[in-house]
Amino acid sequence: MSKALRLSEKWFRFGLWLVAFVFASFLIGLGGTVVRNLPQVEQTLELEDFIDKPAAAKARATIDTARKARLAADEALDQTRLKLNAQRADAASARETFDNWLATRRATQLPAQDAELIRRTAALDALKAAERRALAAVETHQQSALDAKQVEARALRELQALERDAADELDEGLRRQELRVFLYRLALTLPLLVAAGWLFARQRKSTWWPFVWGFVFFALFAFFVELVPYLPDYGGYVRHAVGVVVTVVVGRQAILALNRYLERQKLAEARPDAERRQELAYDVALARLAKGVCPGCERVVDLNNAAIDYCPHCGICLFEHCGQCAARKSAFSRFCHACGTPASAPTAPAPAGLPAQPAATA
Repeated sequence: MSKALRLSEKWFRFGLWLVAFVFASFLIGLGGTVVRNLPQVEQTLELEDFIDKPAAAKARATIDTARKARLAADEALDQTRLKLNAQRADAASARETFDNWLATRRATQLPAQDAELIRRTAALDALKAAERRALAAVETHQQSALDAKQVEARALRELQALERDAADELDEGLRRQELRVFLYRLALTLPLLVAAGWLFARQRKSTWWPFVWGFVFFALFAFFVELVPYLPDYGGYVRHAVGVVVTVVVGRQAILALNRYLERQKLAEARPDAERRQELAYDVALARLAKGVCPGCERVVDLNNAAIDYCPHCGICLFEHCGQCAARKSAFSRFCHACGTPASAPTAPAPAGLPAQPAATA
């Protein structure tokens, strides 16, 4: 149909469609800002909102105390190990010196050295006793570090159990919050979609159709783009459910419309030729002829064949002869392309061999 429009009208329509898209873009920007700010009506949920706070505080305090005790025991253990190693080295050195001295005494067999033997033996025993005390200190600090580590591990397990329970409650709370936000958004977008449907059905051909189409684009974008992706659990159901409903409704209407159209075509093809041509809109007829189809039945016709004046499918007149100059012209033209005579002018005698055609009414 656009081929039948005047050039200026085409540009005006293009400009109006541009207005529709610009209007829709601003509405989409405004709606997107509102939708993005909707989660702010809900409090941000955290794990601490659902955990048993007294039990968690006790467990954390125990972990902190046990960790400090373990670190202190580890530091003391390092110091006692150093002392133990020093005592062992001293005892080993004294034992080696004593063994060497004892071997010399056995060789000399001097009774005067008995007092020295007793002194050296006492000194060696004192070193062994100091080594045992250092070893006992090491074992004591090891036991303290182990006790603190076990206390810390038990408190950590208790805290982890509390956090697991709180995490389950947090997930449930987040799902409920997402559902509430979804309902908020649905409460905003669904009325827009209903209003867009009403405008499309009643006002899409009105004087203000660019704003109607702009609002329709905005409502569709808000419902299918802004609303659904924020809720992956519900979004798929909403998208597919709406798609099924829309497909069924549109498909049913399309089937009924096709059947009504075929019935109208059958009735139209049974009416007289002149009556059928009068009912066809001028722009519609020109648009169908430009596509190479019959304006009456919309079947393909070879319009370049000069021998075809009537549609071979429905019998409607496609070409006639001018009443003034007898030039062959479209039966739907309002003026003759050769002499400019209005189509309602009296029919002139046809050239030899061609039958005279009645003039078409505008």
